[in-house]
Amino acid sequence: MIKLIPEWAVHDEEFWLSIRQRNLWFIKLRYATVAILLIFYLTHSLLLSIQLSDVQKSALLYIAFIILFYNLTLHFLRRFLKHDSNAFNPLHLSVIQMILDLSMLLILIYYSGGVESPLTFFLIFHMIVGSLILPGLIIYSFAIAVLIIFWGLTIGEYFGLLVHHHIEGFIPFHLHQDFNYVLSVNIVFAMVIIITVALANNIARQLYQKEQQLYSYIEKLNQAEKEKTKYILGVVHEIKTPINALHSYLDLILQKFLGPLDETVEEKLKRAKKRSDEALELINIVLKVSQMKLMDKLTEEEFDMIDLINNTLKRYKQFAESKMVHLELKDEREVKCKIKGDQFLILIAFSNILANAIKYNYENGKVEIRLFNRNKICFVEVCDNGPGIPKEEQEKIFQDFFRASNIRKMVTEGAGLGLSFVKEIIEKHHGTIKLQSPSRLKETGRPGACFIVSLPCE
Repeated sequence: MIKLIPEWAVHDEEFWLSIRQRNLWFIKLRYATVAILLIFYLTHSLLLSIQLSDVQKSALLYIAFIILFYNLTLHFLRRFLKHDSNAFNPLHLSVIQMILDLSMLLILIYYSGGVESPLTFFLIFHMIVGSLILPGLIIYSFAIAVLIIFWGLTIGEYFGLLVHHHIEGFIPFHLHQDFNYVLSVNIVFAMVIIITVALANNIARQLYQKEQQLYSYIEKLNQAEKEKTKYILGVVHEIKTPINALHSYLDLILQKFLGPLDETVEEKLKRAKKRSDEALELINIVLKVSQMKLMDKLTEEEFDMIDLINNTLKRYKQFAESKMVHLELKDEREVKCKIKGDQFLILIAFSNILANAIKYNYENGKVEIRLFNRNKICFVEVCDNGPGIPKEEQEKIFQDFFRASNIRKMVTEGAGLGLSFVKEIIEKHHGTIKLQSPSRLKETGRPGACFIVSLPCE
C-alpha cells in the first residue's frame, strides 16, 4: 500500500476530516455532473442549437451512467474507511476518484471535439484540487499522464489515426487538422497545467509546513504545561507534610494525651483542627486536579448520583444554616441508573455549584436540587433565588478568572476559577452544564440562577 500521509498528519484528526469532507464534496459534485450531462443529452439541440452524432449521444449517455455507478460505489465505500496511514484510507480514495474523473473527462473531451472541446478547462480545475490534497510526486505524475494522453488525442486526430468527433453548430470550422492551432493549444495547455500544479502544490506545501510548525508549538506548550503541573504537584505535596504534622499534634492535644484543657482553649483548638481539615481537603483537591491534568485520564467507578448529592448536602448543611438558606432535594428519576466516572471529581464539581448557590444568596434564601432522567441522561438541576447572573455576562460565566459584577459586590473573595473547572470536569465525563438566569425559583428582586448538569448514565 502506497503511503501518502505525511508523518506529522498521521494522528491529526483534523487532517483526516478535511480529506473526508473533500471526498464527500466531490461525490456530491459528481451527482450534479451526472444530472447536467443527462439534461444536456435531452436538451442540447433545443437550448444550444448544436447537433450531436449518434456516437456522441451514446458516448455521453454511457459516460453519465458510468460516472453515476462508480460514484455510488465510492459513496458507499467511504463510510467504511479508517484513519489508518498503513491501510486503505480516505486519501487513497481521493487518488482513485481523481483517476476515474480524469479518465471520464478525457473521454468526454475526445467525443466533444478533442482539441476543439471547451471541457479542457476542467482538467486544470482537477489539477488545482489534486495539488492541494495529494503529494507532489503523485500530482506531477497525474499532470504528465494527462498531458501525454491529451497530446496523443490531438496528434492522433491531426494525423487521422483517431476519428474526430466534431460538434456541429458549436465551431463552424474543423480545427483539429490546423497545424498552428493544434500546436499552440498543446503548448499553452502544457504550460498552464505545469505552472498551475507547481504553484498550487507549492502553496499547499507551505501551508502544510506552517501547520506542522503549529503542531510542534502546541506540543511544546503541552509539554510545558505538564512540567508546570508536575511542579505544582511537588510543591503542594510538600505543603501537605507540615499540615499533616500540625493535624497530628492537634489530635494529640484534643484527645488530652498531654493533659486536661481549658474549655476556651479547647474550643479554639477544635476550630484550628477544623481549619486544618479544610486545608487538607483543599490540598487533596489540588493534587487530584493536577493529577487529572497531568495524566489526562479519569478513575472510572459506578455510583448513584443521589448518594453523591446527599454527601454534598451534608458537607454544606451547616454552612447553609449559618446563611439561613433552606436546602431541598427532589429525586424525580423514573429509573435509578448509575453514573460511571470519577466520583471524587464529580463531587468537587457539585460541591462548587452548591457552595456558590449558598454563598451568593440572601438570608432566608432557597436552594433546590432536582434530579431527573431523560433518554439515558441524568440531569441535576441546582436552582436558587439569589441575585442571579446579568444577561450580558452569562456567556462569560464559565471562563477562567471571570466573576459576575453583582457577585463581586456581595462577596469580595474568590478567584473566578470554580465554574471553569466545574465545566472541565463535566465535559471530561461527556456531559454538559448550562446556566439559566432568572431561575424557576425567582422572586421579586431575587432573579436567581439554575445550573443544569447532564451526565450519561447506565
